Amino acid sequence: RYLHVLMVFWSFVAGVVTFYCSLGPDSLLPNILFTIKYKPKQLELPELFPHGHSCAVCGKVKCKRHRPTLLLENYQPWLDLKVPSKVDASLSEVLELVLENFIYPWYRNITDDESSVDELRGTLRFFASVLVRRIHKVDIPTVVTKKMLKAAMKHVEVIAKARQKVKNAEFLQQAALEEYGPELHVALRSRRDELHYLRKLTELLFPYILPPKSTECRSLALLIREILPGSVFLPSMDFLADPDTVNHLLLIFIDDSPPEIATEPTSSLVPFLQKFAEPRNKKPSVLKLELKEIRDQQDLLFRFMNFLKQEGAVHVLQFCLTVEEFNDRILRPELSDTEKMSLHEEVQKIYKTYCLEESIDKIRFDPFIVEEIQRIAEGPYMDVVKLQTMRCLFEAYEHVLSLLENVFTPMFCHSDEYFRHLLRGAESPTRNSKFNRTTQKRGESFGISKIGNKIKGVFKSSAMEGAMLPNYNLNEGEDDFIEEGVMVMEDDSPEEAVTTPNTPRNLAAWKITIPYVDFFDDPSLERKDRKERIPVFCIDVERNDRRAVGHEPEHWSVYRRYLEFYVLESKLTEFHGTFPDAQLPSKRIIGPKNYEFLKSKREEFQEYLQKLLQHPELSNSQLLADFLSPNGGETQFLDKMLPDVNLGKIIKSVPGKLMKEKGQHLEPFIMNFINSCESPKPKPSRPELTILSPTSENNKKLFNDLFKNNANRSENTERRQNQNYFMEMLTVEGVYDYLMYVGRVVFRIPDWLHHLLMGGRILFKNTLELYTDYYLHNKLEQLFEEHRLVSLITLLRDAVFCENTEPRSLQDKQKRAKQTFEEMMRYIPDLIGKCIGEEAKYEGIRLLFDGLQQPVLNKQLTYVLLDIGIQELFPELSK
Repeated sequence: RYLHVLMVFWSFVAGVVTFYCSLGPDSLLPNILFTIKYKPKQLELPELFPHGHSCAVCGKVKCKRHRPTLLLENYQPWLDLKVPSKVDASLSEVLELVLENFIYPWYRNITDDESSVDELRGTLRFFASVLVRRIHKVDIPTVVTKKMLKAAMKHVEVIAKARQKVKNAEFLQQAALEEYGPELHVALRSRRDELHYLRKLTELLFPYILPPKSTECRSLALLIREILPGSVFLPSMDFLADPDTVNHLLLIFIDDSPPEIATEPTSSLVPFLQKFAEPRNKKPSVLKLELKEIRDQQDLLFRFMNFLKQEGAVHVLQFCLTVEEFNDRILRPELSDTEKMSLHEEVQKIYKTYCLEESIDKIRFDPFIVEEIQRIAEGPYMDVVKLQTMRCLFEAYEHVLSLLENVFTPMFCHSDEYFRHLLRGAESPTRNSKFNRTTQKRGESFGISKIGNKIKGVFKSSAMEGAMLPNYNLNEGEDDFIEEGVMVMEDDSPEEAVTTPNTPRNLAAWKITIPYVDFFDDPSLERKDRKERIPVFCIDVERNDRRAVGHEPEHWSVYRRYLEFYVLESKLTEFHGTFPDAQLPSKRIIGPKNYEFLKSKREEFQEYLQKLLQHPELSNSQLLADFLSPNGGETQFLDKMLPDVNLGKIIKSVPGKLMKEKGQHLEPFIMNFINSCESPKPKPSRPELTILSPTSENNKKLFNDLFKNNANRSENTERRQNQNYFMEMLTVEGVYDYLMYVGRVVFRIPDWLHHLLMGGRILFKNTLELYTDYYLHNKLEQLFEEHRLVSLITLLRDAVFCENTEPRSLQDKQKRAKQTFEEMMRYIPDLIGKCIGEEAKYEGIRLLFDGLQQPVLNKQLTYVLLDIGIQELFPELSK
């Protein structure tokens, strides 16, 4: 009769044991608020690839097996980006202020031509569009809760440890900096290190935030590197780390009043920064081309197609030509059935080639264009006549024509292909004579000679026979050196062509192998007691391109060093551009280049040379022929760089050259030009005082009264082991854990409350995490409303550019700080104050408040958060 009592007792015990074993501290119940489900809303935008290169087949950035694809977002990242017009106007105003403050003051003294500034406008638009695209792909609430708050907890831990060492808030900042030790951010060592860090960070992001190939323009890269970090980013970081700004943000966060309501209706959506980037220059460039001019000249069209091939956009021009031909055929009065079937097959081919998603030649059209072309392609062949009145092909043709005229033609005018066309005939003496003969036969002038005809007759003859020429401080023999520097050019015409013009050299018919690695006695390192033996690649060459004139195949061997291959690659890249399918492995800078190392690289170097021989543009390369010849270029491949050309000596030699050519009346102008361009020489007694950028005047602007010299720490800081309980002993992850950690470290909650929170962690942790993400998502949606975005942009504009406004007085800052502390005290509920005690509550709030009043510590946290944001926006950097 007591059996049921025993069963109840043991069932209860078994339930407790089961519950305890299954739900330990590491076990968490799922979300109990089923009505709240957070799903990050991300705008589906096409992926951006650095440098504009990606594979259409596998999607990789650098693929040697497949062909590159056309991604218009790499050239125009503002496509499909539309923002409210007021936001666009506010952002345009900020960028205009950047130009007005940092570009126009010196640029207008040089020229009134706006072409360079117009290109800079396009670059700024590109940079802003890339940031907007990448921000859309980041799940901001998750980054805040998982990474940024964790970094903030680390910062709180350091401040708490520093407070244990010093009781006075005046010494809290220095104690916290010492507590950070070697973990202090590199930008906080000094103000100069901070500027240097921002410069390097900007340079690191250049491949991702600038238009493709724009980094090849060193002047543009340097200009942007100096303007953005020193004049925009550094003042912005100072503004964000200012304790007065932090207090203002805290007051906004704590304020429980309803958010500001928009008083005006939402403005219409406009293309992102389109109005800002519109060109202001009204004078057409002499070098500018129109698409019609390119198509009218066969040689220019061939180079344009080569350029499109490099950009993966040949099919854009091919589509244009295909539609033109198709329209000529379909716009006939009467079409036979055979012609209709042929036209229908052509439509099917156009649809499969340019409209299907899986096609590597796909061009992105509006959906209605694709639908109409698909309906005709999949319908009966009789319906092809409907295209005579339908606008789908016309719209597609206009779209492609606009791409060619507005995107690729301007890019072509800045490309190496176009400049090779302009300078055709000036690459080498042999080629020059060859093209001169061709020009005389055709009776027309090419390239830059057209521009030369426009300025013909400017130089008049006024030199006297036998006049003494000034030497302009040129030493004996320098004139010849300058001539040699100018003549370092790639010569595509073979030496044999002079003697046997009917048998041009064809390197594609040469066969090469690298059978083994041998040792070579280096004469430059020869000594009396020993000889330096260095490993070299043995290249076996078989020449078969002169059989037409009765020559038998020729065989010889060439010995080349490891570094000579990289000199060849650099020279070929300078004259011909890069070859994606023919690239050497990364050059070994550190470590021995001994026999075993060269032997391991033998096959890669052999494959590199074999692929170079297969490129049509290198079939007549003098550089490559010299590299493979037994006595060709004995010294030009031993130098690590191309022969240095002293620009100053060249400029100084110009007056003498012009006077020899009867143009000595230019001498005063050129002498004044030289004097204005040369930098002042340092005094002989103090050669170490050479002024480097930034100048002494900029150094005064670099330091300020609030941040002083940041941590004022030298680079050689002793790297001591910093005990870090947060990272070593505790696994703190998620908002619930962060709250518990703040309670334990900052407010020193009693043990019973800590144990109670640990129990609640099992039940409510996942629920709180999900609710926090949901809450932050809603707050961000409110923040990104039009009127609030305009307000934020305006505040940032005033902080960076309005230097003439009266700064806030010390009394105003102290009043805001006092108000912030009082609001922080009121923000903690009274129930929590009763649980932890009023004194613990006051001490905890005072600790957090004092930590936020230290400018250098705020700067440390700001840079840590900046690094997290950069890694999220540009995940490629983490790889």
